[in-house]
Amino acid sequence: MKKISRWLLKVAGWKYVTTVPEPPKSVICVAPHTSNWDFILGKLYYWAEDRDASFLMKKSWFFFPVGNVLRSMGGVPVDRSKKTSVTQQVVDMFNNRNTFHIAITPEGTRKKVRKWKMGFYNIAVQANVPIQLAYIDYGKKELGITGIFYPTGDEKKDLKEIQSFFKGVTARFPENFYLPEE
Repeated sequence: MKKISRWLLKVAGWKYVTTVPEPPKSVICVAPHTSNWDFILGKLYYWAEDRDASFLMKKSWFFFPVGNVLRSMGGVPVDRSKKTSVTQQVVDMFNNRNTFHIAITPEGTRKKVRKWKMGFYNIAVQANVPIQLAYIDYGKKELGITGIFYPTGDEKKDLKEIQSFFKGVTARFPENFYLPEE
């Protein structure tokens, strides 16, 4: 998959950049997320870099045979209609493995939201793992991981710093990506 993914990204005109080493465990905060293409590009990037990451996805996508394919790619179904603790389920996954990475889009949807969901942050804090900062920039046709953030537990301050990482990144649909003004 590595060679095919690199070739596909190159043919499509995408550049991928990784400037930080991969820790044994991490939450991967991926933004902006405004298109289904983000998932495809993200998987190609991970395969091109020979990395492995799980991802959370709406349970409705896990029907046969698509569900089997998604699970084989690292998919973890999330039932948003129930008030179960997805955070605790993912923290347990971290606690039961020597290596584990999970990609989470903090917006939680492709639509414009004015407030990020804090599950990615809470998982990282409770599992005591760093947050890799991953971006997909359609303006530059570039995607990658160029930052690692270690949560301090000060949610407001940490979120402000994490969001500042994504300033200047162009979403597929820029009108659907919101970052608060400084």
